[in-house]
Amino acid sequence: SFDWNGIREPYIMATENDYLNGLGMLFCKHLTNRASIFSDVRTYWSPKAIERVTDWKPEGLAKDGFIHLINSGATTLDANGQMKNKDGKSEMKQFWDITDEDVKNVLDKTRFSVANCGYFRGGGFSSTFLSEGDMPLTMVRLNMVKGVGPVIQIAEGWTCEVPQKVFDIINMRTDQTWPTTWFVPRTDGKDGPFKDVYSVMANWGANHGALGYGHFGADMIALASMLRIPVCMHNVPEEQIFRPSAWSMLGMDKEGADFRACQNFGPLYGKY
Repeated sequence: SFDWNGIREPYIMATENDYLNGLGMLFCKHLTNRASIFSDVRTYWSPKAIERVTDWKPEGLAKDGFIHLINSGATTLDANGQMKNKDGKSEMKQFWDITDEDVKNVLDKTRFSVANCGYFRGGGFSSTFLSEGDMPLTMVRLNMVKGVGPVIQIAEGWTCEVPQKVFDIINMRTDQTWPTTWFVPRTDGKDGPFKDVYSVMANWGANHGALGYGHFGADMIALASMLRIPVCMHNVPEEQIFRPSAWSMLGMDKEGADFRACQNFGPLYGKY
């Protein structure tokens, strides 16, 4: 949400030619008016693995393990959690609320490390930071399925904090220059993609995810219904969800009705 010219509306840029994740980032940005995070959905760290490698027993949000979100070189600097709201909590602010002090705090907690030349033959720099804990995030992924078209996945959750020693050890397992976010999705313990943290990652459609600040999965589901994009996976509380009333004519299983409705009504902007 800022560059060398100052504070501005965030730009959206997806890496590695992943236009589907770029679209997810655009959805996040337009629903929240905030910057979007592009991350690799890189590694699931179980509580046992964390304790075995670091001698620290996970607690708090991290007690059931976490997903290591990381990106090869860059992620929006807004994600490091150094912008604070009036209650002193970390927030990715809407750009018109960002102050010069926020920008300074973000830059003070970001290191521009020399890039790994194995990945970046032309050199350059990576933005190295760690997202602070307890920020609510919604992770989305748009996937293209042959014979079906686009489908979308939604996982609401939070960033979590770990001791510096734990971060240092785990961060060395991939690339210490890349920006890190520890993500814990909301789980329900039931059979399915949200049984536990590992199941969320195991059912994710690609190794990339787009994330926005806040829990706005219900808005994403409503947007998907307008665009005729079926939602194949989500953890949004049922009482928050709105779908058009015509969906009720297509069955009682909500996700199945989603697919039938999108097929029946057709895409809003032409053929897939």
